Amino acid sequence: MDDSTKWVKHIELYVNSSTTPSQQAASVDAIAALVKNDMLTLETLVREMEIYLTTTDSIIRSRGIILLAELLSQLTLKPFSDSSLHSLIGFFTERLADWKALRGAIVGCLALLRRKIDVGIVTDIEVKAVAQSYLRNIPVQSLGQHERKLSYELMECLLDCHAGAVRDLGDELFDVICEAIDGEKDPQCLLLVFHIVESLAHLYPGPSGPLANFAEDLFEILGCYFPIHFTHPKGEDDDVKREELSRALMIAFASTPFFEPFSIPLLLEKLSSSLPSAKVESFRYISYCTAKYGPDRMAKHAQALWASVKDATYISPESTLLMDSESIGGMNFQYSDIMTQAYILLQEVIRQDGGFISLIIEDNDINIFVNFLDQYKDFDDIPVQVKQRLHAVGHILTVCAKPSVALCNKVFERFFPLLMDALGLSVAKPSESSYLDEDCFSSVKYNFGALYLCIELLAACRYLTVSLDDCTLIPDVSHQTWCTMLSSFSKSLVKAFIFLIRSNNADKTHSAYVYFGVKGLQILATFPGSFLPVSKSIYDKILVELVSIVTYDMNRTLSWTLALKALVEISLFIDKSPDSEKAASFESIVVEKIVDLTSSDYSAMPSSLKLQAAFDIGATRKVFMLRVAEGLDEAISTNLSAVNDHGNLESHELLVKLLDTYSNKIFPWFLEIGGSEEIPLSFALSIWDKIENSRSFSISPPKIGSDLLGATINAMKKAVSTCSKESQEIIINKAFGVLLSSKLFAIQEFESDSSILKAEGLKNSSCRDEWLTSLFASVVTSLRPQTSIPHGKMILQLFITNLLNGHIPSAHALGSMVNKLPLKDPGSNFSKNFSLDEALDMIFCSFIGTSCSDSTPGNEGSEIDFSSLRLHTIEIQSVKLNTINGLAWIGKGLLMRGHEKVKDITMTLLSFLTLNSNAGVSREVQDVKEVCDEDDMHQLMKCLGDAFHIIMSDSKSCLNRTYHATIRPLYKQRFFSTITPILLSLAVKSELSVRYMLYRALAHVVSNTPLTAILGEAKKLVPVLLDCLNMLSKDVLNKEIVYDILLVMSGILMNKNGQEAAADNAPGTVNQLIELTTYSHVMAIRETAIQCLVAMSELPYARIYPLRTQVLQAISKALDDPKRVVRQEAVRCRQAWSSTSSRSLQF
Repeated sequence: MDDSTKWVKHIELYVNSSTTPSQQAASVDAIAALVKNDMLTLETLVREMEIYLTTTDSIIRSRGIILLAELLSQLTLKPFSDSSLHSLIGFFTERLADWKALRGAIVGCLALLRRKIDVGIVTDIEVKAVAQSYLRNIPVQSLGQHERKLSYELMECLLDCHAGAVRDLGDELFDVICEAIDGEKDPQCLLLVFHIVESLAHLYPGPSGPLANFAEDLFEILGCYFPIHFTHPKGEDDDVKREELSRALMIAFASTPFFEPFSIPLLLEKLSSSLPSAKVESFRYISYCTAKYGPDRMAKHAQALWASVKDATYISPESTLLMDSESIGGMNFQYSDIMTQAYILLQEVIRQDGGFISLIIEDNDINIFVNFLDQYKDFDDIPVQVKQRLHAVGHILTVCAKPSVALCNKVFERFFPLLMDALGLSVAKPSESSYLDEDCFSSVKYNFGALYLCIELLAACRYLTVSLDDCTLIPDVSHQTWCTMLSSFSKSLVKAFIFLIRSNNADKTHSAYVYFGVKGLQILATFPGSFLPVSKSIYDKILVELVSIVTYDMNRTLSWTLALKALVEISLFIDKSPDSEKAASFESIVVEKIVDLTSSDYSAMPSSLKLQAAFDIGATRKVFMLRVAEGLDEAISTNLSAVNDHGNLESHELLVKLLDTYSNKIFPWFLEIGGSEEIPLSFALSIWDKIENSRSFSISPPKIGSDLLGATINAMKKAVSTCSKESQEIIINKAFGVLLSSKLFAIQEFESDSSILKAEGLKNSSCRDEWLTSLFASVVTSLRPQTSIPHGKMILQLFITNLLNGHIPSAHALGSMVNKLPLKDPGSNFSKNFSLDEALDMIFCSFIGTSCSDSTPGNEGSEIDFSSLRLHTIEIQSVKLNTINGLAWIGKGLLMRGHEKVKDITMTLLSFLTLNSNAGVSREVQDVKEVCDEDDMHQLMKCLGDAFHIIMSDSKSCLNRTYHATIRPLYKQRFFSTITPILLSLAVKSELSVRYMLYRALAHVVSNTPLTAILGEAKKLVPVLLDCLNMLSKDVLNKEIVYDILLVMSGILMNKNGQEAAADNAPGTVNQLIELTTYSHVMAIRETAIQCLVAMSELPYARIYPLRTQVLQAISKALDDPKRVVRQEAVRCRQAWSSTSSRSLQF
């Protein structure tokens, strides 16, 4: 078949009435591809289609025209000749009169009208002909939804893309459009209708144009759609949202000022609607239209607009006092949507027309309210409704004062003197002393309303000055009314605010006077330097007062907290708006005083508050934080000496808090801002310097030493972990030097090849030795993998020795070393030629006297000969336990990096775990059993089971991303899939006591494995997990493990795949869960067990219905549980299982 026959067949297929839509689309794509690739010319195509385009059969003619139109839609980027375009547009223009082929004609016109100039476009004359044919021949409202939508798209295209060609159609265009859009209800079509109206407004903007004459008729049609309300069922026309349609209508309303005489009265009328949504939309539309219509047209509506805003915000405010409002002065209100939109309208009107403010400042209700503020002295006596109105007046005055200096002047002239008089304030005389004695407070009046409005006006002034300060040309406002008045009253205001903070009234638990007094001081201190209404002496007085509150008023929690926050805000403002004079005052008055607190013993201020204040102030600027860190370092040095030399308990407590502040605040802060490593590096080196210079380091009693050492270790790890590789190498070299100088070990002993695991080598170390080893271990734990470790062999042997003494930090360090050391010797730049292979050889050789690469007879190289280890250390039971813990941490480090040697450690632990099993145990193991008593053996077995918890759980102390651990993706899932079958097979073969410990190990593995991996093995695991719960729940010491397993069961029951496994074991699962509903030791276990029973109720009916009575009887007991949360879950469970009786047998 040749090419011509192929595309002709496509045409025939398309016009065939039996063709499916997908076949039609394929035909269009095929023909369009031929034309795009110049394998078929447009002229040839049209000639071949002529019979289909002109036939008297309306169905075939319609399909033929649609085919041509769809082809042109795909060829919008294909260049056409002018003659071809002329012929095509002429044809489709004529076809607009053919109502049976109207869809194809409209699509064809759209395709040609949307073409770009570089591929050929139709002429303006041809466009006008299309428009005229449209106006004469298309009865839009008589068409179906799709054809109407196409018709609106064609009109939209004419107005947007060819405005010049249709502009002179004038009145005829409006007549047809009004007729076409009148009564339209389809959301998709309405979007186009509203845009058409917008386009008409852009096309005829002048007062002499046809839009001015047709504005009333056109808006009469538009106004019917306000407010937008969908009547069709939810879910239909999801592609058009109500918000989208409402915004399109709003834009149409505001598209031309000729709509103003009709739109604003309509919207004001809708404000009286009983529907809240209609009020919200009305305010929103008026705000938008106000910005578009301009102040001249909106001036005549000013009275009505103010009345509407006043009614919504002041007369009938719909605001709610928030529950946490007491913490911010008791005036924190949540606005309704109506109030929010009303304030937006007020802001827009004020911005547009400054004269509008006269209506507000002369309003009788507002003035009466302000003049009678003194009737409520005590904040708690003010009714909520009055608070709502007070809040509304404050917001209204703020909106009025913010836009410009002129408006701010008017507000101040009218209200500020009234407020000052209500507070009993007068202009301070130049000769008046700035000293705050009791006499200067005698005239201050308690008037919360006046205080609140005063603060609101001050905040508005500050907002205005900050916005002016950002301008390129900063205006001089020093002689403006508001600035002059504020400057003259500034000293009196500061005194009043201080009085309100200090007064007896401030002793109340929730004092609004304290809040607004502090806020007033903060506002006055945060004006930009170019607009500062207070003198430097008053500014300094504000800082002194706030600092004194922080320093001496720590017992008044509210004022202390507010004063500290105010100082933080002042510091942040100085940082954003640099002012050298202010910065110098703040540093000398605030920063120095706060930093001195951390190292001063004379203040009665609790150390926790000192540190909080120091950190909060320091966090505002890096230079301040450096000062704070310097002060903390000095305090650490002083208190460490006091603890070491005199055993001072208070110094110990402070020292722990200082170190915790470094760990939890200082180091994370520097890390977050991306600052230098100066602070963590300096801290780590200073700690090592202090220990190096303290030869007689001894801290007692042990509890003090333990707490302090723990805090120091944590701080050291945080400091080292935030440093770069280069800084870490400086730290570890310093630490190793201190370690060598301490004579903690003899160098020659660590250079020998003999095992160090001998009982006589396990001696009690001194306090200083313990600190040295622990801190050195914390350094190694926190290193990056790229950091070089000096003398790795010596360090490794030191950690192994201390591990056997039960030194946990050494175990962490060993695990970190095997996790981060390079696999092969990379040269002198890494770890001093010390690699992971050498480290593992040393570890295994030290434990058992052979290399890990050597195979012990009988084990075929698959595991370490742990029996030899036990025989070496059988005299000391604790050594065995410490060894097991050490191997667990080493195994964890290897597992996380994905090293194969973790298998050897795991199999060794398993071989030891099955020690009590008589089958397949060597003679050496039998000898060990005879030597160990039953309690020792049980303790040993428990330690082995818990070793799997160390291996699988996430640790905060080491081997995590914070401390730069090497973590292979999916390592937990990989270990789970490997070890679980082994544990299950061993459990089946073992006696009860061994199975108990194997289940303990399995519980640790499963509870720390991601749920997605467990669900794949749910059918195998569910029966085993039920056995685990049954055995482990009998011992109260296993309560945490039981809870972990129960959480896994809960995850399984919540998943579809897991439910299938649970359904196969429904009776056993229900029985075990019922037993746990009475578990008296942990409330969370009872709660989770009941939640699992609720999930069980969703299993197939046939599986659970026989268990219904049993469950309901058990749950009836849980209804009397002493814990409310358990009773609530029991009620939910009873409802879920009671409803199963109404379910039919469905699968």
